[in-house]
Amino acid sequence: MICMVQLNLEDDVSILCIKAIAVTDKLEVVYEGNVQFDVDLPEFKTNGGVHIHSDHVTVTAPTRMWLKAFDQLLNRMKESKFPFHKVVALSGAGQQHGSVYWRKGTRNKLSNLTAELTMFDQLKDCFSVEDSPLWMDASTTNQCLKLEQAVGGPQVLASITGSRAYVRFTGNQIMKICETNKEAYDNTERISLVSSFAASLFVGDYAPIDHSDATGMNLLDIWTREWSPKCLETCGPDLADKLGPSVHSAERVVSC
Repeated sequence: MICMVQLNLEDDVSILCIKAIAVTDKLEVVYEGNVQFDVDLPEFKTNGGVHIHSDHVTVTAPTRMWLKAFDQLLNRMKESKFPFHKVVALSGAGQQHGSVYWRKGTRNKLSNLTAELTMFDQLKDCFSVEDSPLWMDASTTNQCLKLEQAVGGPQVLASITGSRAYVRFTGNQIMKICETNKEAYDNTERISLVSSFAASLFVGDYAPIDHSDATGMNLLDIWTREWSPKCLETCGPDLADKLGPSVHSAERVVSC
């Protein structure tokens, strides 16, 4: 039997797996677990947790796979008699730059999740883009050039967002989706990073993007810590509404 005053639970969505670790307030590790995408979820047919497309530069992961991995991980914790009632804080991390596209109408479903069904069963049809672009993707060279040109060059973009345009950065991935799959973009209610996607599942609403992860998007003005209007305008219409607010990395969030 595990006896402790309180637990802090951390989840991490990486390329290869989803992991959870629980520690006491004295930093004693009392639980570790993971779900390996390739091994535990073979139905998604990933290799190294991803799909490398035929052009050899487009790299994605099935968003639904992450849902199913969370279900499996939480079920394993339940079967191990993990004391969820002892958890007083939950934090998480996710592979930077990766993005998730929630279909319009999803907010209501998130806020009405039930323990009687898996998250996979309740949310599997809630993504306007079924395959999430990842940090390994290198298919947005044209979009990077457009963004740099729109703001006045790579140095100007770096002075605003902290970086010149990089193919893996989320803003350029969003622009590509807007250009190549406008219907999906228009049907998107909220765009999350992988980290805020995971947080949203536990919050039961859209969790905001934190400043640290937002700096890897080519969209955040690092001086004001607000979304850059010019970058948003270049990457997609109504993008501010689709992104929602950004918050301090240590912010305690409920929903936004």
